[in-house]
Amino acid sequence: QVQLVESGGGLVQAGGSLRLSCAASGTIFSIDAMGWYRQAPGKQRELVAVITSNGITNYADSVKGRFAISRDNAKNTVTLQMNSLKPEDTAVYYCNALIRDRRDVYRTARDYWGQGTQVTVSS
Repeated sequence: QVQLVESGGGLVQAGGSLRLSCAASGTIFSIDAMGWYRQAPGKQRELVAVITSNGITNYADSVKGRFAISRDNAKNTVTLQMNSLKPEDTAVYYCNALIRDRRDVYRTARDYWGQGTQVTVSS
């Protein structure tokens, strides 16, 4: 099977930085887009940043200029560098990847999610 494992997150003061990492493993044939979503209490899950297999990135307006997403295709990892953090960045952050499983003869791209990691920014 395929799984995503996240690391990083934690508690930081406003203006500080954190780095989230996510590694995909298992029966992977290929990975299309990889990204990060977040969900704050009482709010819907929202896209934070996404990166395609050829490095094209897209960010939520609220994090542009502060967050940077990158990926290592050889290691099947994606990283989110978060700088100038604000209290409103507090949320559970989820790694997401569109993965083609080599066990699937049709190689259908399917969504996979990490377990989520808490990011808390204190004011």
